Amino acid sequence: MKCLREDLDRYFFLAGTEGRIKKLNLILFTQGIWATFVYRIGRKVFENRAGSFSKRLLFKPLGICLSVAQKVIEIVTGISIPFSADIGPGLYIGHFGGIILHSKVKIGAYCNLSQNVTIGEGGRGENSGVPVLGNFVWIGPGAKVFGKIDIGDGVAIGANAVISKSLPNSSVAVGIPCKVINYHGSKELVRVRPESFERWHRELNGTE
Repeated sequence: MKCLREDLDRYFFLAGTEGRIKKLNLILFTQGIWATFVYRIGRKVFENRAGSFSKRLLFKPLGICLSVAQKVIEIVTGISIPFSADIGPGLYIGHFGGIILHSKVKIGAYCNLSQNVTIGEGGRGENSGVPVLGNFVWIGPGAKVFGKIDIGDGVAIGANAVISKSLPNSSVAVGIPCKVINYHGSKELVRVRPESFERWHRELNGTE
């Protein structure tokens, strides 16, 4: 639930929401939170689906219920996040609709997804695969990211860009096909509480 707490905190921080009533209101009326919440619970069940008979007996019916909930969320919000996807803490979905993630995608900490974003499989033969996204990645509306590629930390991907090649850290990529236009990165696009960033950095380096 640590990841879910970080997810929610980003919404609260970006909305400037303080107080239990305002936070509850944000949770109830934000589609990105609905999708992320179901994903986090489903991911936990997915990771614990094997094991002893008693564990399987518990998690199998729960997994079925969550799969139904996931499908409902997908229909209502247009956000599809498979439980098998590996997503770090602090995910922020600014707007709902048309967000499709591959089941094997990997996304780092504190990333932003906009509406109509697709992250999927691409390539042929040995070159076939799914993207791996680093930390603090910002993806603009309508962008498509696919193939066996690596997206570095702090990358910003412009609206409607088509990304089919790896991008270095802090790059800004736009266009079809994509082109790196500068290395200003996502610094001012992905906003996180300073204490959250410091905590994540300590954990990443094994100092916490």
